[in-house]
This record gives sequence, C-alpha cells and structure tokens, in this order.
Amino acid sequence: MSTIRIAARRPCLTSLPIRTLIPSPPPHRTLSTTPIRPEILGLDRQTYSKPQIPQHLREKHNRPKTYPPPPSPTTTCKSPILTLFTTHQLPSLDPTGARTRLFSRTNYEAARVGDILLVRQKSGDPFAGVCLNIRRQGVDTAILLRNELTRVGVEMWYKIYSPLVEGIEVVQRRVKRARRARLYYLRKKEHDVGSVQNVVTQYIRQRSVLRSGGGGGGDQGGGAKSGANRDKRRVKGQGGGGGGGAGKKK
Repeated sequence: MSTIRIAARRPCLTSLPIRTLIPSPPPHRTLSTTPIRPEILGLDRQTYSKPQIPQHLREKHNRPKTYPPPPSPTTTCKSPILTLFTTHQLPSLDPTGARTRLFSRTNYEAARVGDILLVRQKSGDPFAGVCLNIRRQGVDTAILLRNELTRVGVEMWYKIYSPLVEGIEVVQRRVKRARRARLYYLRKKEHDVGSVQNVVTQYIRQRSVLRSGGGGGGDQGGGAKSGANRDKRRVKGQGGGGGGGAGKKK
C-alpha cells in the first residue's frame, strides 16, 4: 500500500499584503507649548486654577508659620568678666593705643593676614614671619607667624598685649587682600612662602639708613668744625712764624 505525503505550503512573500512587510513607524511624541483649556478636560476654570487639594484638607494644611532664628549667644550672653577685665587692663597694657589700632578692623592701614610682621621681644631674638591668623579676643588678642628656619617650617603665637613684647612692625604688605581669614593653606608645599629672612634684612638695612640720615648731617657739621679748627691752627702757626722772623731781624 503506497502512502502519499502532502507538504505544507509555505506562504509566499509576494502573496502577503504590503502592510505586513513594512513595519509601521512608532507614534511621534511631541511637546506642545499651547496651554490646555480646562473646558476640554471637562473642568471648571475656577477649580482648575486652584491647587488640587481635597476640601477637607485645605483649611488644615495652610502655609506653616515661620519663626525668626534665635539670637546668637555671643551677642546676648557676653562674658561680663572678660569685658570688665579688658576695659581695666587695656589702658595699662597699651597706654598709647598703637597696638589696638594696628590690629583694628576699622583701621584701613591695620595689619592683615598675609603681611610679614616683625615681633621684637625684651629678652631674646626678634622673630619675623608671614601672618597666618589674627585671633581677636580683647586682651588675649594674638597673632600666628610662620617662617622657615634651616629649611624647617616654624610657627609662633604672640600675644600683642604681652609685657614681654617690645614692639610689632609691619615689614611688608600683601599685594592683594587675602580672601580668607586664616591662611592655613600656606603650610602646603605648593603654597609655602619659605624663608622671609632676606625681606627682613633688607627692611632693617633701609631703616638703619633712614635713621643714620640725621647722623650723617651731624658728621658733616663735625667735619665743618674740624675744618674751622684746622684754619685756626694755620692762622696761629703763621702768626708765630712772623713773630719769629721779626726777632731774628732784630
């Protein structure tokens, strides 16, 4: 008995419609700048403009009440002991008020961070360095100076009203005003100023020259006096010689 096999007919591409061969493009999404009218959505214009908050929650959830920040304790609770101590000790520690003006915030020519300062002490060598910080605390006002000695960074705190400090001088001003109150970034290697000994030496030399300007005038006056004394001696010598000649003639 013979068997008959019937192969399934495959669909031909030419028999398919064009729509099945070419996929339809995705729908375009566009943004419209024209406002949507509430009438289209079926809403009233008055209710559409208000925030969509339920009616039973609108009265409870109003804008929260704001309160001003509390005052700073440094302004309300000032230390009476420190204030009284400062007012009583400043006249004796700084009778002329020069150091107070040197580090005052209102003084335009006051010392600022970034300047090179020279501190002279009553006992010990003077120390000069770049001012990194100025801590203003009344009588305890202090400055932080940084210098490099034997290739080692050295920082020193000095209290400006200390009896051991003889004087504070501004050696060199900073070219531009520093934009920070504390120049601690100068401790890094890429920002380190290094030694300021050459600047201080030049400042001391110029100051000594200016001070000796009056002494030079005194030396000139002394030279004039010595020249007048020489002239007097010459006149006396000539007079004595003439008298001797007269005696010989006799």
